[in-house]
Amino acid sequence: MAHVTDLIGYPVKGCRGTSMSEAVLTPVGLAHDRGFMGVSEEGVHRTQRRHPRLALVQPAVSHDGSRLTLDSADSADSASGRGTLHVDVTTSAPRRDVDLFGAAFQGIDQGDEAAAWLSEFLGAASRLVRVPPDHDRITDGWTPGTSGYADSSAVHLLTRSSLTSLNRRMAAEHGAPPLPMDRFRPNIVVGGGRGEHGDGADWAAVPHAEDRARRIRIGAAELGYAKLAVRCAVTLVDQEAGARQGREPLRTLARYRRTASGGVVFGAKFSVVRPGKLSVGDEVAVQEWGEAEM
Repeated sequence: MAHVTDLIGYPVKGCRGTSMSEAVLTPVGLAHDRGFMGVSEEGVHRTQRRHPRLALVQPAVSHDGSRLTLDSADSADSASGRGTLHVDVTTSAPRRDVDLFGAAFQGIDQGDEAAAWLSEFLGAASRLVRVPPDHDRITDGWTPGTSGYADSSAVHLLTRSSLTSLNRRMAAEHGAPPLPMDRFRPNIVVGGGRGEHGDGADWAAVPHAEDRARRIRIGAAELGYAKLAVRCAVTLVDQEAGARQGREPLRTLARYRRTASGGVVFGAKFSVVRPGKLSVGDEVAVQEWGEAEM
């Protein structure tokens, strides 16, 4: 049976993920996912593409969203005693214009202390902003939706069989060691049994079956397919080291997962059609199938 094996939230865009045994799926994704973002003084979003050390920032947000903690996974920071910051989240502070891949949004500035902590950690002047309560972003794709500061759609879903297939290819073609799931920063990871066709309860056992899933039900929640997940240089960042490591997985993916438009894809993005509670172990049932866009 296809089931949820991992749930991961990313409270601060670009920073380390937080694994959960259960989570609330809201209209904009897992609760608090990409609700905060680091930006330059000009408002341009901070990303692991340019600042791989973001992977060493471990955020945690309280259930009600009123408290954000930033911990450093850098051993030097921890040893010095300056590795943790507690932020009392504000929704009433002045707003600032922010730029996310050229799209204009707004963010609520979280103050000078948070800005100083992030600036020192990255070695670049930065501010920390929160998604405004009236954030009205509409995402594109087969199923339009909404999201916070995610790259695009609210939910990124990936099957374990897809990663297993990729790792086997990397080993066979280049003698490369396997990569962990965190290189791809999914929200929902799905595992399956020994299916061969990808059209039944064990559909997730077939690599890249998520490409064809158009409607997915997990408990009372429902997801609608938006688009394939285009991969970038962030997949080259070792999430434990906070630094780029080698040419994989992009080198191997480019050989068999390139679209007609030139993008390299792996996994799929979904919009939230119906919110609900998710738990590790929940069955993941595909209600509607389509043709892969590859």
